[in-house]
Formats: sequence, structure tokens, C-alpha cells
Amino acid sequence: MQEENILIQAGLSEEQAQAYQSLLDKGPQRASDLAKWTGIKRGLIYKVLEQLESMGLVSKKGGPGTVATFSPSHPSLLLANIERKEKEMALTKEMLLSSIGSLSSKYNLITGKPNVQFFEGEEGVKKILEDTLSTKEEVLTYLDMEIVEKHFKKINDEYVLKREAKGIKKRILAIENEFTLALFRQKFQENPSFFSITDLKIAKTPINEIEGAIQIYENKIGIITVSKENLISILIEDDRINKLFKSMFEALYLVSPGFTP
Repeated sequence: MQEENILIQAGLSEEQAQAYQSLLDKGPQRASDLAKWTGIKRGLIYKVLEQLESMGLVSKKGGPGTVATFSPSHPSLLLANIERKEKEMALTKEMLLSSIGSLSSKYNLITGKPNVQFFEGEEGVKKILEDTLSTKEEVLTYLDMEIVEKHFKKINDEYVLKREAKGIKKRILAIENEFTLALFRQKFQENPSFFSITDLKIAKTPINEIEGAIQIYENKIGIITVSKENLISILIEDDRINKLFKSMFEALYLVSPGFTP
């Protein structure tokens, strides 16, 4: 009974497990004998054996005019079936992850709730930044450039190249500090064309370090936060929240000085 339960946990139905276990215990059998041993109705046993045969767990012998006998295949095939299902599930999971945003959007549209997704590590940062590359509008960004350079410079540099190639315009409010001013002066010297699609202003704030960055675009807010332990990214999809952040950005943008190299 314990082995039968293991077979069920491995993915077989109760009837399939009973039939396969009986074949392992008693060797090759005719369907009628197998029905007697297992208690499975004769009409159902043929269907069960056909299912096991399609799974490769049972082989059938006997030509026309003879009574067929059924033999069990090696149990290691169960492991192969599990591994195949694991691969299929991994692929399904990957496909679901790529679609979860649009599916969530549809759900949130009918419920009136914002779509909020959380990500950890560098992959989360990539997710937030690369999501902005699909926008047909400009991107508004509020950030501490020193934090960006220290914690995900490589990711951001790759993102900037992709954004430039796509010609996606961005307005940046960068927190004022010597590091930021020196960095953008250097960028201006190395690549003046960068500023043809990037409008930069400097935000004055009494808070010395803003540990992260905010991307505002379409109906989304992408937030990247930094701590000593981890990078946490949050993607919010909601018209009202986007409008709130956008209004705060625009208010600050109006009163902030432009960048002068």
C-alpha cells in the first residue's frame, strides 16, 4: 500500500497505481485477470492499461485473434516522466511570469485595484529598467545618482545604451551633490549626444541620501530601493498612483535648476 501511495504521488491515478503495482507484483497478466486482482471494473481496466501504455509504463503483447497480455516497464520511467513534467512546469512558469503583468492588469481593471509586483536583487532592477524600454512616452526619473553608480552601475549603463538606441526621451531629477554634478559633467564631455534625449535638472533636498530611484512612465511607477542587504524593486501599475507621482515630479521639476556642464 505504501508503494502504491508513492506511485500516486509520482503522478499516477489510483487505478493506474493499482494496475501497475499488480503487474510488478504478479508479472504479465491479461486484462481480465488484472481486473480480478485489482478490483477495477473490466470496462475500466482496458482504459487504465491504455493510459499506462501511452505513458510507457506498460507494454502490450498479443496479435489479432489472441488474448493480449500486459507487462510492466521499468519503474525508472516514472522518474523520466517526473523530470519531463518538471521541465514542462518550468517552461509554463516562465511563460506565466512573462504574462503575469498583463493578466494582473486585466484583473485590476475589473476590480479597481493597483497591480503591484515585488522583485529582489539585480534581476529586479533589470526588470524595472527594461520595462521602461517598451514605453512610447517619455520617462520621468527621480534618483540619487551616487546610489545608482555604487549599486547597479553596469545594469544602468547597459540600460542607457538601449534607451539611446530606441530614442526614448527621459527627464531626470537628480539629487544635488558633488558626485552627481561631477559625473554628469564627465558624461557631457564623453557623450554630448546623451543630453539630446535626456533633459537633466538638479533637485535640492535637505535629505542627503535618497537610497534608490523612481521611474514614472505610462500608467506605471518603478521603484528601486537599496539597502546593505539587498536590492528591492517594486513595479506599480495604476493610473491614479501614477498621476500622483507624476504631479509631484512636475511640481519639483518646475522649480529645479537645469544642469549646466
